[in-house]
Amino acid sequence: MTARWAFEAIGTRWEIETDQTLAPEPRERVRTLIESFDREWSRFRDDSLVARLARDGGDAPAPRDAAAMFARYDDLDAATAGAVNPLVGASLARRGYDAASSLVDRGAEPAPAWLGLLSPDGSTLTAEPGTLIDVGALGKGRLVDLVLAELAPDVEGTLVVDASGDLAVRGGPVRIGLEHPYDASRAIGVWEVTDGALCASAVNRRVWGDGLHHVLDARTGEPVRTYAATWARAAEAMTADAAATALFFDGGPELAHRWGVEWARMRTDGVLEWSAGAREGLFL
Repeated sequence: MTARWAFEAIGTRWEIETDQTLAPEPRERVRTLIESFDREWSRFRDDSLVARLARDGGDAPAPRDAAAMFARYDDLDAATAGAVNPLVGASLARRGYDAASSLVDRGAEPAPAWLGLLSPDGSTLTAEPGTLIDVGALGKGRLVDLVLAELAPDVEGTLVVDASGDLAVRGGPVRIGLEHPYDASRAIGVWEVTDGALCASAVNRRVWGDGLHHVLDARTGEPVRTYAATWARAAEAMTADAAATALFFDGGPELAHRWGVEWARMRTDGVLEWSAGAREGLFL
């Protein structure tokens, strides 16, 4: 790779790597795409669609990504027995991970049932006041896929879109280190990605209070305690991102297998687990 474009968006750092420097016009398209996605799905900005639904309730035209994302949530909900739920936003906010980043814990609260959130034809979102949608289980992966698709016609050679742990590659192969959750200077392995995606999640990111972090069990509103980090490699970033979330819970490995996802996860006691196709590249 010879050119890197780095910028901040949706509260995280992005790096886009290409063989040639990107022209201004595709960069502007990417900025517009990310802003549009954020204005629809961010629970951290007052002018977003999900913030308005949380304030006022009612019906709203569903964003173009809703059907694809909620179809994955159907699978996540079923596989984890309800531990992953797109209405976990209010539960996160109560623990201090709110729009103001207050980091003040007001106690655990289970997420409400989310059936009926999206109309059967995928055209309408319906929510009660106080219902706060959070698509963090797979939303960043979805946006990475959209940015990759937006740039692909303008890029010859290898293209890498990296949104701080969720990345997609066109071309390759690209070698990616799997950061150790307890020591950022170490890796638990190196995986190659060619025309695919790799997403990671860890409980050492976005940590505050007494053991609080951003991965909650929607059934209880409590942070997960068994697993410290997950890694998933798939054909697209949304699938890898969703699998990385599911792997914090029972049922995650079975869902990853059904989706054809290779994975690894580390327990909080340091024990490493992995799928059959993921062993190569791990430092065991």
